[in-house]
Amino acid sequence: MTARLHARHDDEQSAPGRGRLLVVVAVPAEASAVLRGLGRSEGDAGPGPVPVPGGELHRAEHPPGVTVDVLAGGVGPAAAAAAASAALSVGRYDLVVSAGIGGGFAPHAPVGATVVAEAIVAADLGAETPEGFADVTELGFGTVLHTPAPAAVALAAEALGAAAPAPAVVTGTVLTVSTVTGSAERAAALIARHPRAVAEAMEGFGVAEAAARHGVPAFELRTVSNPVGPRDRAAWRIGEALAALERAFAALPYPELLTTSKEARRG
Repeated sequence: MTARLHARHDDEQSAPGRGRLLVVVAVPAEASAVLRGLGRSEGDAGPGPVPVPGGELHRAEHPPGVTVDVLAGGVGPAAAAAAASAALSVGRYDLVVSAGIGGGFAPHAPVGATVVAEAIVAADLGAETPEGFADVTELGFGTVLHTPAPAAVALAAEALGAAAPAPAVVTGTVLTVSTVTGSAERAAALIARHPRAVAEAMEGFGVAEAAARHGVPAFELRTVSNPVGPRDRAAWRIGEALAALERAFAALPYPELLTTSKEARRG
């Protein structure tokens, strides 16, 4: 049964004339916020979940003709990469989006802000040396950077800025970390290495790495629940960030975003 379901999913994804978008989040609460933004709420009699290895896709048929599959893939870059790759192995997509809530670097991305990544960077993938941290690119072992199509970033930021209330929509570098920052010293060190950093999260690079290996463009969108720095759970505003995530997915220009990302990749 599972094999037949996977094959049917692939057939559906290859249907002509429709755009296909995969959204990978970490946890079910983020998936629910994304689906609400797409017009699906709990209890809707919409399409049932589609099984993929290790999880299931929740599907929303967006009115402009874009099918959006949402997958809660787990926390951290390894889980995100595995989940995204599993979905990409059984379905054909035009764009993969890493989405969810995250920390914002003050003063650029305040709590409640929406962040669109100009660059997706693995911030702690490397080695400590006597001269300081060296990433794997400096060590000659690979890449720590994926760059979404600039035209797609600008398009999304403009649409989100027109639709969203303050705080602002922000573009810049989104850092992927395996350990969430919990001190002012580490926050300062990250900014020193990545001066354009506006947010940190734990999944973007994993999703982008999987997308790259399947030949699909990637994109990252975050809404800010807390400032990056000293760990203070009382200052977190997870509900506000989830509400902002819902608004963002209600406002994204889906057909144009997919077209722009595909054209940039072909170019």
